Amino acid sequence: MHPITRSKVESAIREAGGWRLFWMAVLGTAFLVVQSLAANARPESLAPLAEKVSPAVVNITTSTIVEGRTGPQGIVPEGSPFEDFFRDFQDRNGGENRPRRSSALGSGFVISEDGFIVTNNHVIDGADEIEIEFFPGDGQPKELLPAKVIGTDKNTDIALLKVEAPMPLKFVTFGDSDSARVGDWVLAMGNPLGQGFSLSSGIVSARNRALSGTYDDYIQTDAAINRGNSGGPLFNMDGEVIGVNTAILSPNGGSIGIGFSMASNVVSKVVSQLKEYGETRRGWLGVRIQDVTADLAEAIGLDSVSGVLITDVPEGPAKEAGLQARDVITSFDGFEVKDTRDLVRRVADTEVGKTVRVVVFRDGKTETVKVTLGRREEAVGNDGQSSGGNNAAPDTAEKDLLGLTVGAVQDDMREELNLDAGTTGLVVLSVDETSAAWEKGLRAGDVITEAGQTKIASIADLEEQIAAAKEAGRKSIFLMVRRAGEPRFVALNLGE
Repeated sequence: MHPITRSKVESAIREAGGWRLFWMAVLGTAFLVVQSLAANARPESLAPLAEKVSPAVVNITTSTIVEGRTGPQGIVPEGSPFEDFFRDFQDRNGGENRPRRSSALGSGFVISEDGFIVTNNHVIDGADEIEIEFFPGDGQPKELLPAKVIGTDKNTDIALLKVEAPMPLKFVTFGDSDSARVGDWVLAMGNPLGQGFSLSSGIVSARNRALSGTYDDYIQTDAAINRGNSGGPLFNMDGEVIGVNTAILSPNGGSIGIGFSMASNVVSKVVSQLKEYGETRRGWLGVRIQDVTADLAEAIGLDSVSGVLITDVPEGPAKEAGLQARDVITSFDGFEVKDTRDLVRRVADTEVGKTVRVVVFRDGKTETVKVTLGRREEAVGNDGQSSGGNNAAPDTAEKDLLGLTVGAVQDDMREELNLDAGTTGLVVLSVDETSAAWEKGLRAGDVITEAGQTKIASIADLEEQIAAAKEAGRKSIFLMVRRAGEPRFVALNLGE
């Protein structure tokens, strides 16, 4: 055994320190190399991608016959002493009263070699003639081609057109918009302000934006989008269409970096149906719904704030299957339901006639109901309501409860309140503006038809349900409220 001397220990330490410095240098160099490779992997120019996708982008010109003006509108104020003079002048010239042709411009993109083209519905809505101009290049049609409308969907502002071309057309494909991340690079291409084919770049600024439609799922981008870009494609860096440029948010009509493109996963489903049927065929469950709030969850007995609360079940698939008002839908066709918007989109995307499993929370336990979906387009306007009612005689007194002044519904009120003949309940006569009831949106004229998941016909019924809720340790009571005949649920604090 060799003795360990101080000099050997110091030597070993120096050697270990040297190796440590050596490996730190190696790792530092490797890091720099990786950074350099990553930088070199980025394209120095977007030109190759632009050259790849641009042949499939088209300009769309529409024209419409509009009636001529019948008077000097916009020239002199109505009632002006000069009004007759200008009307006579127009009549002599005969130009203002003749029908005239109005033109508009937009964008679109080819999705198949046989000539199917996607654009916005508002680009071609009401047009008498539609002409398509293709990106200039070898193998592209040189002249404007007339297009016919295959189908439109106003709900998503999508239209499908078709042209007959003398050669196979270059086209682009839809990508998966759900995989787009905030911060990903995107390209927008189209015909802004009628200037011809133009390209702009930016990033995905936000996802899942809703503007005003039931089926909205917009990608927000700062890529420049202006008038005329409508209907054009939003590309990812693989050259796939992940959105259709539809709208901008702007105080002056020009791009300020807030543009919206309808997500491709919505558009592709609509286009597929328009191509096959010439119209959309969305699934229909047949329920009125609202989001579950923390107060409602506590009043119902849910452990978490999730799912969608059914407020009414008119005639339709849901009623035939046995779904009920006050059910909370927690799962639809195997998918967890997040909120009303999520459920509406999932139902709409489901095949008409398909039988799905709907999981609901009812009376403190979970149940599964099988529902065969109908078609929403056939059901629009067919929202008949079921009227309930026990036959207890309503009282006529008024009373202040929970920040509300309530009284029994009288027969002479029913027409004004849009109530069916058999509907019983309490009408809200006034609301204390300092109360939780006011904050929850209750107003004079609302009608309370249920409390604590029980139909009520008198003030005594409401008082009984309030007492029962307090005895059960509830912090709030569950009310069904109808306004202009439309139902919704409100969880009202019992502390009032």
